Amino acid sequence: MRLRSRAAHIGLAVTLTLSGLALSATGASAQSGYQDPHAPVPARVADLLKRMTLEEKVGQMTQPAVVNMQGDCQWAGGTLVESCMKHILTDLKAGSVLSGGGETPPQNTPKDWADMVNAVQKYAIDHSRLHIPIVYGVDAVHGHNNVLGATKFPQQVGVGATWDPQLSEAMGESTARAVKATGPQWDFAPVEDISRDTRWGRYYETYSEDPYLAGSLAAANVQGLQKSGQVAATVKHFAGYSAPFAGHDRTEAHLDPRYFQDTFLPAYKAAVDAGALTLMANSGSVNGIPAHASHYLLTDLLRRQWGFKGVVVSDWNDVQSLQTAYHLSDTYAGAAAIAVNAGVDMAMLPPGSVDDYVNGLIADVKSGKVSKARIDEAVSRILTLKFKLGLFEHPYVDASQADGIALGADKDLAVRAATESQTLLKNDGNVLPLSTGVGKVVVTGPSADSIPNQDGGWTIQWQGIPDGVNDPGVTVYQGIKNLIGDHAKLVKDAGDAVDQTKDADAAVVVVGEKPGAEGTNDNETPELAADQQKLVDDLQATGKPVIVVVVAGRPLALGGAADAKQLLMSWLPGSEGGTAVANVLFGKANPSGRLPVSWPKVAGDEPMFYQQLPGTNSGTSSSYDPLFGFGAGLSYTSYAVNDVSVSGGSTVKVSVKVANTGSRDGDMVVPVFAQQPVSRILVPPNRLVAYTRVPLKAGQSTTVSLSFPVSRLAVTQGDINGSSTRSVVPGQYKIVAGGKSADLTVH
Repeated sequence: MRLRSRAAHIGLAVTLTLSGLALSATGASAQSGYQDPHAPVPARVADLLKRMTLEEKVGQMTQPAVVNMQGDCQWAGGTLVESCMKHILTDLKAGSVLSGGGETPPQNTPKDWADMVNAVQKYAIDHSRLHIPIVYGVDAVHGHNNVLGATKFPQQVGVGATWDPQLSEAMGESTARAVKATGPQWDFAPVEDISRDTRWGRYYETYSEDPYLAGSLAAANVQGLQKSGQVAATVKHFAGYSAPFAGHDRTEAHLDPRYFQDTFLPAYKAAVDAGALTLMANSGSVNGIPAHASHYLLTDLLRRQWGFKGVVVSDWNDVQSLQTAYHLSDTYAGAAAIAVNAGVDMAMLPPGSVDDYVNGLIADVKSGKVSKARIDEAVSRILTLKFKLGLFEHPYVDASQADGIALGADKDLAVRAATESQTLLKNDGNVLPLSTGVGKVVVTGPSADSIPNQDGGWTIQWQGIPDGVNDPGVTVYQGIKNLIGDHAKLVKDAGDAVDQTKDADAAVVVVGEKPGAEGTNDNETPELAADQQKLVDDLQATGKPVIVVVVAGRPLALGGAADAKQLLMSWLPGSEGGTAVANVLFGKANPSGRLPVSWPKVAGDEPMFYQQLPGTNSGTSSSYDPLFGFGAGLSYTSYAVNDVSVSGGSTVKVSVKVANTGSRDGDMVVPVFAQQPVSRILVPPNRLVAYTRVPLKAGQSTTVSLSFPVSRLAVTQGDINGSSTRSVVPGQYKIVAGGKSADLTVH
């Protein structure tokens, strides 16, 4: 989707003097049935539902993109057009609207966002027979990333490197404030897919290859996003989206039942259990069944086994894809029936697909292909969401406050997040940290002075910040310059950088990837580009200290650059990432990031993850053989685990004695793994069951207490078909932390 950059005012602008406008202001009675704010939500939903026509109900299950109501009412964007608003909101009675990547108001400011959403909302309420508000959705996946001037947090894989749920929760709270201030109430985040294959273009949107680490970070983010009660979080993409065949986005996934149940599903369940109000289905197919057509996934598992009560929304145009891509039906109406009967409550719709979805679903109900009870079920969930978010009482936001709330907000939090994510992987000779009193430092490489590169995809537009668009932030060069002034020399030409390094004290070379998203960002050979490898080699040939900083959304096979003596993985650190990198390089912060994923040696090592099952294999790299393993990361101090003790039961309690044995303060990440020496079911050599971050002063020792439910050790029983239930195998286990272990007996 392309950037809407033309200067124009938002049509049908709404001037509001209050942050919320009571429903009674629309002309409806404020104290009867569903309009009574003091009535219980289920009673309000039941009262409203019985008043609605079939057409109004199907409209509630419809979520068109805002471009359906802008400009040419197709893809052009621009100002809102009344005739198109009438068609979408009055004729089709749409109950929700979204802004996809790049679908912004003509002037991309927080105030203009608020004016646009308010205008859509007011039109919907004023022209709805029952004055039902819309719920407006947006992909705010690393801060309010669609809005110029909003603070951009690290992308999720960088958050994974922090191993810090409290930080993930705080970023959720901050994002919700910015989102709500600009009008939307529904955030399509977090991503709960499990990291598996660096060829996949959405790898950076995952938290970790480990289901427990990913699940705990997403659960915390859900709680932060929803803490105010004004914004809904979305667990996506349910389920198995991140393991597409050959690494290409939206190709089929082949996940045997045991692998699917034991490794992929627990992360999603953690976020559902955290109270997420909505869930988005996987665009792809799993074991030959498109997820949007899977009654097992969306109803049997999600509803009946997990007890999820919220709204299931499709991904972009994926209901129609059941007809056009998967050929499960020869009509759109048939595709709609399949998706809705499987468990999809609302369809996300681009231009050209809205009318046929609405008309097709209405026809399905009249023909009996979809029952009226199923429609009522879906609409009840959608109305419940709207009542829970307070939309019937407070449908609008105060646009005059939006800029003050969203622009440049929580930069300190963004710096903290980016700093905690910095993962030091090599520091031969302890060259780092550099002294702020250093002489000349050459700063070079394609990402040395690039906000677009360090923000990544899903920033301003779908594929990242477009050329010619400036979004504020601190680049790596600017961060270094802020610390050492004119001693920092930005050199863009590779040859010139090598020459200038010869008389410099050090060089910082910032390499990595350009921004991208989804299939466009797929990479069959995810490795550092040859010219960047050569730049690293040529700089190192000068004999001067060369610090390699990787700005990328995935571990890249480094090739010749793997012999770098100083290597810092910066991930996609967001708008304040340059401050974080500089603080780590110059010792103002002690690096504490730890790899949430495995780093392959070569591009062919895919998929790679530390829970690879044992086999009878041999040969080079046929077992788990990463360049840097899961959990790797260095510090400017040293840590030790001195003892581990365990007590069993339904909750396993673990005590770990830890110490900072070095001369600097720092945060120690303490992962706790379970090992099962003997098992009839193959299990990974190590499984993460608990973790914590511990701030330790230089020389300090302490004992940290952790716990985990014994159910975290469960595996799917039975034979190859994986038809049995998940349960914990009785027997002997080892609980391991930092090379120390304790025995655990499970009865």
